[in-house]
Amino acid sequence: MDMPLDRIEFETMLLGRYMHLLTHRGDGRLDRSAYILLSRIQDEGPLSISQLSEAFGLDTSTLNRQTAAMLRTGVVARIPDPEGGIARKFAITAEGERRLDRDRTANMNGLARVLEDWTPEEATQFADSLARFNRHIERLDGRPWPRG
Repeated sequence: MDMPLDRIEFETMLLGRYMHLLTHRGDGRLDRSAYILLSRIQDEGPLSISQLSEAFGLDTSTLNRQTAAMLRTGVVARIPDPEGGIARKFAITAEGERRLDRDRTANMNGLARVLEDWTPEEATQFADSLARFNRHIERLDGRPWPRG
């Protein structure tokens, strides 16, 4: 069976561009990496650099730069490991929760505008297809995103 790989590649490229345009307005929003890291910390609780490295497949120097910027903006704090381990962990702060919630609401409002002419069934089918697509990427990558 022939797969429309060229169309999927093109549409996912555009999706990334349009999501950035839809959600990034330069109004104090979190940058993409902070949004993703904070989302993971919010889902899983405090994480160390090594845990973040394992979760995202990023080297520690990249994560050190990203978390340093997040510390400067007050969206995370370094805390002792709540389980008594040696490594310090990054926990989301009240400011981080506030900004992440604000950005997530803005993202959902933008998506609601895009999908306003869609039926609930069409939106559900699209969400299911995106989830399946992402789960398959995660399976190949070996780093699944925790889902509730």
